[in-house]
Amino acid sequence: MAWLCGLGLLTLLFDKQLARQFNPNPEPVSYQQGQATEVKLKRNRQGHYVASGLINQQPVVFLLDTGATQVSVPMHLAQRLNLQPGAVQRVMTANGSVNVAKTRIDTLQLGDLTLTDLDANLNPGMQSDAILLGMSALKQLDFRQSGEWLYLTPANNY
Repeated sequence: MAWLCGLGLLTLLFDKQLARQFNPNPEPVSYQQGQATEVKLKRNRQGHYVASGLINQQPVVFLLDTGATQVSVPMHLAQRLNLQPGAVQRVMTANGSVNVAKTRIDTLQLGDLTLTDLDANLNPGMQSDAILLGMSALKQLDFRQSGEWLYLTPANNY
């Protein structure tokens, strides 16, 4: 019985460690830089910027993707995030061509940064729960990279 308890505790410990390696930003750090808010994100072991945030006040995990034109949300999350599917269109993704439904995100939060009224796609081909934070959101932010850190601030023109 002691061995089973020990194995169970080790499993929990390693599971948390693996989750932290994928998403090293479960609570993104925010700072005030003069008048602007700055969010600091650490790169994960694969070299990606992954962070927890909110869409319409619901918790989500973002994968920042400057190669994505829109924020891309897995279709299976639409109801939980209160996203309504709109017109269907064909788009090219890293995995090929797919039909997606257009939608609008009322509020998207990453640390203390809040973006409103964003174009997005609901993608039925995405199986994970990670949301691709594409350029429809990132164009509203200035970002700079230094070492393993990415710094995000609101763009001046938004």
